[in-house]
Amino acid sequence: MLVLSCSTKLLILEKMLKSHFPESLKVYGAVMNINRGNPFQKEVVLDSWPDFKAVITRRQKEAETDNLDHYTNAYAVFYKDVRAYQRLLEECDVINWEQVFQIQGLQSELHGVSKAVAESKRLDVKLSSFKAVHLPPVSAPPDTSSLMGSSPRLTYLSVADADLLNRTWSRGGNEQCLQYIANLISCFPSVCVRDDKGDPVSWSLTDQFATMCHGYTLPEHRRKGYSRLVALTLARKLQSRGFPSQGNVLDDNVASISLLKSVHAEFLPCRFHRLILTPATFSGQVHL
Repeated sequence: MLVLSCSTKLLILEKMLKSHFPESLKVYGAVMNINRGNPFQKEVVLDSWPDFKAVITRRQKEAETDNLDHYTNAYAVFYKDVRAYQRLLEECDVINWEQVFQIQGLQSELHGVSKAVAESKRLDVKLSSFKAVHLPPVSAPPDTSSLMGSSPRLTYLSVADADLLNRTWSRGGNEQCLQYIANLISCFPSVCVRDDKGDPVSWSLTDQFATMCHGYTLPEHRRKGYSRLVALTLARKLQSRGFPSQGNVLDDNVASISLLKSVHAEFLPCRFHRLILTPATFSGQVHL
C-alpha cells in the first residue's frame, strides 16, 4: 500500500486516469477535488507507483468521522487488475472496517470482490446499481425563458436549504445525511430555482466524486422546464471548471432518463455500482 501525497504525483495521476475513462470517472472526480483544495479531506491509496494496478480514494485518517455516516465515509475505486484491488482490500490499513461506509465505482467485478472480502469480516453488503451518464458540452447558457419576470430566479443552494434536501432525498431523512448535504453545498457547485419567497423549488448539486446528484423538483413545480434548466446550468458550471459532467440514474426513473435523452446525454457502457457495508455492531442503526 502506498498513500500518494506528493502534489506533483497527484496531478500526474489525474492525467493518467483520463486515459481510462469512463471506468475511472469516480476516482478521477475525487482526485480532481483533492488537487483543487481538497475540501472533503480525501487521500489516494495505490498498490504501487507509477505503474499502479489499483487505486482507492478515501477519507483522510485524521479527518473527523461519524461511524454511522456512510455518505461521507466513502471510497471510490478504479483498477486495471481486479486481483490488485482485492489485495489492497485485504491489507490491514486500507479500509476502516469498524464503521459503516460505502464503496463505489464503474467496474463490473467491484461488487463480487468487495462482497467476498467484506463478508469474510462479517459485514453486511447492500448493492445499488445505476445507469451511468455523461452530459455533452454545454457551450451556450441554457435557455431561461421558463423563468418569467423577476420570479422565479436561477441561483445556487445555501446551507440553510439542507433540511429541505434531506427531507426530499430518497436516501435522506436522517442526521448524517443532513450534515453530508450541508457539507456538499458548502464545498461544491450547485444550482437551484427559487420561488418568489426565496425557497428552492428545483435543484441539483455535486458530490465528493464530482458527480451531479440529487436532482429534484417539488411536485407542484414539475413540467415547467426547471429540471432541464438546472441540469444544463450545473453541467456548464462543472465544465467551465474542467470537471466532467457525470451522473447516475436508476433504471426505473423514467422521467430522468427522458430528460437526459432530451439533452443528448451519453449513457455509458459501464454501470455505476454503490455498495453500503455495515459491521454487525451497527446492524439496525443505519439509514440506507
